Amino acid sequence: MFRKPKPPSKLELAIDALLDRVATEEYDSEETPKIVDQVTKLIKLKETSTPKRPSPDTWILVAGNLIGIVIIIGHERANVITSKALGFVMRLK
Repeated sequence: MFRKPKPPSKLELAIDALLDRVATEEYDSEETPKIVDQVTKLIKLKETSTPKRPSPDTWILVAGNLIGIVIIIGHERANVITSKALGFVMRLK
């Protein structure tokens, strides 16, 4: 019922380490902007590396296709005898 939290990825750990470094160290005019630049690059990388969920249009399309398949299979199951019987009748003539 409850989902276990995912362990943080290496990318998230790297971002956290850099943010901790910026928060704990004194401001250095050369080092701090470099670290902030690295953090922004890693955050952009994290956003592009996460898989995107399918859109609602895709889910509707998949559901429509599955419903169509179920209808066709149900029709074939219900009308198997009549379709086979008509084939035999035509052969007997």
